[in-house]
Amino acid sequence: MTFDLSIRPARPEERLELIELQRRASLANPGDREVLLAHPEAIDLPSAMIELGDVLVAERDGVRLGFAAIAPRDDGQIELDGLFTEPANWNGGVGRALVRAAGELSRSRGAGILHVIGNPHALGFYERCGFIAVGEFKTQFGVGVLMTLDLGR
Repeated sequence: MTFDLSIRPARPEERLELIELQRRASLANPGDREVLLAHPEAIDLPSAMIELGDVLVAERDGVRLGFAAIAPRDDGQIELDGLFTEPANWNGGVGRALVRAAGELSRSRGAGILHVIGNPHALGFYERCGFIAVGEFKTQFGVGVLMTLDLGR
C-alpha cells in the first residue's frame, strides 16, 4: 500500500540515517546476514550519489521508509544501484514505488533501460516490477541475476 507515500531526492544530511536503513534491511535478510556481518564495509551510500540527485527517498508522514539509488552506466543506460526498504514495510508497495520513481528519473536522463543486478532472493520482486532476467553476474559476494526493465522511451 502506497497511500500518502511521497518520494523525493535525498538530502546530504540524511546520508548516515540512510546507511543505517540499508543496514537494517540487509541484515533482515537471512541469506545476506552472514556475509554482511563479515563485511560491514559493503554497506555504504556515497555522498556523491546524493549530491548528484541519484538517491530517492520514500517517506510517509515525514518517516523514511526506504530509498533507491541509481548510477549511470558507460553505455548511456542507468543501473538501479541500490533499493532498500525498512523491513517492517516489506510487501507494502514502497519498493515498487521506488522502482517506478527510479525508472522515471532514469527516463528523464535519457535512459531507455534500467538495469539491476538482483539478489537471487529478490528475483520475484523484480519480476513483479517488470524486470526481465537476462543473465547472471558474478559479484564480490556471489552470483547475482542481471535484469533489465524497458523504460519505454
